[in-house]
Amino acid sequence: MKVIPMVNLKFLFIAALLSLSACSSVNDDIEVISEADPKVDFIGYETFAWMGSAVIAFDEQGQWEPPGFDADKEVKFYIDRELRAREMSEDSYNPDMLVTFVAGVDMDNIEEINHDDSNLAGLENVPKAALVIVFFDAQTGQPIWYGAAEGEVQQNQTVMESKQRLDYAVTEIMAKFPK
Repeated sequence: MKVIPMVNLKFLFIAALLSLSACSSVNDDIEVISEADPKVDFIGYETFAWMGSAVIAFDEQGQWEPPGFDADKEVKFYIDRELRAREMSEDSYNPDMLVTFVAGVDMDNIEEINHDDSNLAGLENVPKAALVIVFFDAQTGQPIWYGAAEGEVQQNQTVMESKQRLDYAVTEIMAKFPK
């Protein structure tokens, strides 16, 4: 078994959150960024394995995740789908790269909002969510690429609406993965 050095995912998560902004509408509020190690030739990466357990923050009050909906499982499914569409295969024994993701929600996010009927900006609670997907080189344990999406929390969604937003976010993130 290989020992892989851990990277500070919290730093990547915070960096992704700080570099995004939001809009409005069904999926228009979802903003995506990505960053690749410029020294890496992605052509040699053909296999992947999941690194540890990827996590989405638990929603104990049921404000953003519908009851009975497993967002972790959905995100993993969409990432798997996108990697397989790039003709990559899962190999738990000798992968070229390791994959993980982390997501979080800030239900207490406050933003300055300009209203059309006033010249003064007001402060409003605008809950935010972010998803960060990170790929590591399996041999070195170094991060080679990450993509992130941030959007406004859509409260009281149906399971189908939640799936559609997660599918959209993962698809847009993975569209930025080097060919």
